Amino acid sequence: MSDLIDNPEPGANAPEFSVSEISGAVKRMIEGEFSHVRIRGEIGRVNRYASGHIYYDLKDEGAVLNAVTWKGQASKLSVQPEEGMEVIAVGKLTSFPKQSKYQMNVMELRVAGVGALMAMLEKRKKALAAEGLFDLDRKQPIPYLPEVIGVVTSPSGAVIRDILHRLRDRFPRKVLIWPVAVQGDRCAPEVTAAIEGFNKMTPGGAMPRPDLIIVARGGGSIEDLWGFNEENVARAAAASEIPLISAVGHETDTTLIDYVSDQRAPTPTAAAELSVPVRSELAAWLAGMEERRVRALANGIAQRGQRLRDLSRAMPNPVEIVAMQQQRLDMISARLPRALQAMAQGKRVQLAEKAAALRPQSLQQAISQKEQTLQRVAANFTNTASRQVERWRNKLDGLERLRGTLGYEATIDRGYAVVRDLDGTLLSTAKAAHGAGPLDIQFKDGHFKTDTANVTKPKSKPKKKPKEPPKDQGSLF
Repeated sequence: MSDLIDNPEPGANAPEFSVSEISGAVKRMIEGEFSHVRIRGEIGRVNRYASGHIYYDLKDEGAVLNAVTWKGQASKLSVQPEEGMEVIAVGKLTSFPKQSKYQMNVMELRVAGVGALMAMLEKRKKALAAEGLFDLDRKQPIPYLPEVIGVVTSPSGAVIRDILHRLRDRFPRKVLIWPVAVQGDRCAPEVTAAIEGFNKMTPGGAMPRPDLIIVARGGGSIEDLWGFNEENVARAAAASEIPLISAVGHETDTTLIDYVSDQRAPTPTAAAELSVPVRSELAAWLAGMEERRVRALANGIAQRGQRLRDLSRAMPNPVEIVAMQQQRLDMISARLPRALQAMAQGKRVQLAEKAAALRPQSLQQAISQKEQTLQRVAANFTNTASRQVERWRNKLDGLERLRGTLGYEATIDRGYAVVRDLDGTLLSTAKAAHGAGPLDIQFKDGHFKTDTANVTKPKSKPKKKPKEPPKDQGSLF
């Protein structure tokens, strides 16, 4: 016992701690010394729990550091953690006493450098392309002349002024502006909400639903434009039922929304030019179309008029058509009385023959009956002949009207003239007129005969005798 008092064990006077006490001391020391740190590393595994907390690893070549972002902090991160992303994490170190572990509570997460951003952008681009969001067959056509244009941009920048000015110069339209932040943490969620909000509007409602959406922002660095590379923005633009034009940055800047939009504009001003045509050019085009229509109509009428004149020259001479029918009518009219007399004489002879065979007592009765029959036949024949002659007369009148319409007299009324010699022979060439002597020129209002002095009158041509009807032609009756 005395040996123990004289030679105490090393550390026998040191204070004793419970496990909880030592864990608390370690926790206070770590949180006091590392209350605000910035750590650069690559994100390893990422676990998202239903509670909203995010657990992941920060690692480099030699070590791994557990990291956690609580639910209230996760929504404020400018960049969501993804496996393989190189980041700079800002937060504090703390410990987890129940497992004797220390970890980092990450309150801010930034991508470490442009190279890391581009690598993450390429990874997202491949994933969205694999889903078919970049396919050309899903892109909608831009309306030619939208009534209402929705613009998603900052309300205070030069972008909205450039768009409004360009629309006013080209073709003024109604514009709805949805103000959003165009960079920073609020950019992606606000742009997503704006695109989805325009699509949720009711067509024909109190607030008109846009026919076209323009998402616009001026130029900047890749970090400034990063909000338009977020996946939720790209998916909202791809799902938009309203055609969408992206105009983010300058011509050389490209973001994910450019790949999923229906049309990409190199600048916000170019987006306004793609949205509407130039009103003056449209009016000039319409005037040109009207001029072409009038010219085509005039040419069509002229061509049809010439066609009608060509067809009229190819028709037979109406005078000859009418003359032939008139001659036939004259022949029939001349033969008709003789045929009637011959038939009546024949009937009388037949009547006399039959009357001789009758008895004297019934002779008068038989004669009376035959006379009545003869009168009926003669009346029927006279009616039939009159109707036939009336039909021929009507047909002749129709032919005469056709002759008047197609004859040369109508042509003379339009300013032409007919040239004949004194015998009435029609002269149709200059050579025939030169040797014909005095001429009879028929105008609209009369005839004009040329001077007969020093002109040798050509020998008159013997007139053709009218053809006699064939002798073997039978009687109408």
